[in-house]
Amino acid sequence: MKTTQHSGSITFAKGFLASGVACGIKKSGKSDLSILYSESPSTVAGVFTVNQVKAAPVLLTAKRVAGGTARAIVVNSGNANACTGDAGLKDAEKMASLVGHHLGLPEKEVLVASTGVIGRYLPMEKVSSGIEAAARSLSVEGGEESARAICTTDTFVKEYSLTLNAGGKPVRIGGMAKGAGMIHPNLATLLAFITTDAAIDAATLKQALVIAVGKSFHCITIDGDCSTNDSVLVMANGRAGNKPLKGLAGDGQKFAEALTTVCQELARRVVLDGEGATKFIEVKVKGAPTFEAARDCAMAVAKSSLFKTAMFGMDANWGRILAALGTAPVKFNPAKVDISFGPLKVAKDGAAVDFSEAKALGLLKRKEVEVLIDLKAGKGEAAVYTSDLSYDYVKINASYRT
Repeated sequence: MKTTQHSGSITFAKGFLASGVACGIKKSGKSDLSILYSESPSTVAGVFTVNQVKAAPVLLTAKRVAGGTARAIVVNSGNANACTGDAGLKDAEKMASLVGHHLGLPEKEVLVASTGVIGRYLPMEKVSSGIEAAARSLSVEGGEESARAICTTDTFVKEYSLTLNAGGKPVRIGGMAKGAGMIHPNLATLLAFITTDAAIDAATLKQALVIAVGKSFHCITIDGDCSTNDSVLVMANGRAGNKPLKGLAGDGQKFAEALTTVCQELARRVVLDGEGATKFIEVKVKGAPTFEAARDCAMAVAKSSLFKTAMFGMDANWGRILAALGTAPVKFNPAKVDISFGPLKVAKDGAAVDFSEAKALGLLKRKEVEVLIDLKAGKGEAAVYTSDLSYDYVKINASYRT
């Protein structure tokens, strides 16, 4: 598949407008409310947190996404609107209603997402004024500010876009995400929004998104915590004029691969911005029975606090890797496992080998670290992204509410 990569934003695809404003939800005065709008009717698909405790906007949006169409998404940061009962659900509905009013849309075509502190009610007067301002300022140029407005502890905005040829036309895909902590599969404190001008039916769009999320946002972990608000949403408005995509074959498969690439790049940026992180770590497992088995094994290592602290300390302690590997729900023979840090093999057939501690330290001093594990038990391969666990992670989360 040939694609062209860009640094474009959520408005890169034709027919999408966005905005971001500060309405006072955040004490800092930074941008905290965003609207994403499609000028044309759009098909929509979504994937949501599996945490039993789900925020009001997740409950509302999941129901509306099931209908397969949407025109707008309103997102606030600084307040999760989670664990807020019936009042929180009414506030989420009110947010959608206000957007619908200002944009002339049926309320059911507006989706809602929130992120921030759990257990606090939204300051709806501020939210209302913010929605009015954001609706007035929608533009093609508003993508970056929209991405900024959804951030909480993020230190940079996360955007990615690309172009592919599908259905006889150039098709654009653009995305933005937020997330830096409480990151773990299914999903995490992670919001991701993706737009495309592809003509594609809702069922195929959902299939493509599930595949993409399975190979991206379900393959990252920062601290092993699964939050209440996690959502990944994609809207497709058909403005590319391509022959409609139906089914994951031919051009449908090309689209699914391109969507996966966008999700993987956004996921990578989330981990690069891990709270207090000093390293981006890629744990690759090969020789597993299946992709799923490889992913489970890689995740067992990536989420290990002992492994992550060893990486922070630049300690080539491969024993922690093998021990964490043994907690995965996958049968393998420990006496066949090889482990390497990049090109440097540190264990073979489950036992120590002579290696240069100096070379290992040099590799572990790098900002990006690669851990390679070979189970020698099949052809399945997978990679999981994680970060190290530092002193600063504790400092950030010890005072999150303040």
